[in-house]
Amino acid sequence: MIEHYSDHAANERTFLAWVRTGIAVIAFGFVIEKLNIFIEEVARAASTQGDTTLKLPRLGGSLGRYDGLALIVVGIALIIVAGIRFVRTMRLIDDPSPHSGASLRAELIITAVLAVLAGVVSIYLVVE
Repeated sequence: MIEHYSDHAANERTFLAWVRTGIAVIAFGFVIEKLNIFIEEVARAASTQGDTTLKLPRLGGSLGRYDGLALIVVGIALIIVAGIRFVRTMRLIDDPSPHSGASLRAELIITAVLAVLAGVVSIYLVVE
């Protein structure tokens, strides 16, 4: 039997939850990126067929070019940090000396970055 099995299992479940979240953020970034490309192509095709220019490329502005890419990068960083935290926690579980569980800086920073990105994209979509 593995020593501290329930602790290791909880650590692995937490790691997998972070990986799922990272994959979801990456997928959302791809969706936004593909939507931007689609909107730009529709606007380009419509403007060549008529005299009027469509106002469709609202997501293709300065922020629209980088919001999907930013989410993809944040999702990848989330998975990398999850892997580092998983290994670190696994070593701490196996270490017989006591440790404090107060190290939440990485989680707080990633959560703040995701919240800021989501807020900026939401505000940009509402204002435009």
